[in-house]
Amino acid sequence: MFTLSDVSKSYGSSIALDNVDLCIEGGATTALIGPSGAGKSTVLRLLIGLEWPDMGEVCFDGERLRRECLLAQRRRIGYVIQEGGLFPHLTAAANIALLARTLGWSPARIGARSRELADLCQLPDAALQPSPPHPRGGQRQPRGLSRALIPDPPVLLLDEPLGALDPIVRHELQEQMRAIFAALDKTVVLVTHDVAEAAFLADTLVLLRAGRVVQQGRVKALLDAPAEPFVREFLSAQRSLAEAR
Repeated sequence: MFTLSDVSKSYGSSIALDNVDLCIEGGATTALIGPSGAGKSTVLRLLIGLEWPDMGEVCFDGERLRRECLLAQRRRIGYVIQEGGLFPHLTAAANIALLARTLGWSPARIGARSRELADLCQLPDAALQPSPPHPRGGQRQPRGLSRALIPDPPVLLLDEPLGALDPIVRHELQEQMRAIFAALDKTVVLVTHDVAEAAFLADTLVLLRAGRVVQQGRVKALLDAPAEPFVREFLSAQRSLAEAR
């Protein structure tokens, strides 16, 4: 579905990606993991054309991303940023319907699709009322996900979708998101700092470090046959409750 070929990207003197080759399989969920500054979010922004490589090529569904075709390509990609990226001056219903309105959908079609997504994302009935309460905590993510999904794109990109949530809410939303991914059967690419979350949600992990892909594969492959010592070190760098005690 996506390929990056010899892709490099810098911001001033800081190298974000360094000659990256990466293939992201269609119809599967891929998690980009790695330390802060590894290049995870840069990869995601390149996939949707919010950033452009200094060198190399990004392809989507067999076609090179080109500026003149970017709008049409973006309409096939749902994008969810941290905490859902909701507009605070809009109601939940208006946030969810935003892209559909720009595409010229009728109110009836928007209403039917919004109700369908509310059921899928387990949004309460009040969320689609004219003046619902302002969403808090874990309520933002399902609304942001619904907004990204309203045109039924074949691809979904998520940048730290469950960051900054308390453990109980995060655990509940992980369960919900995995069920949604399974039901939709779409290509999903997500960025997370949480290794356990990545292993729970994704079919494939891509571990980055200092702008390079260290290893790609299923979590078992990374654990059983690490490409270098850093892989095992990173995957095991979380204390268990027993160790903390």
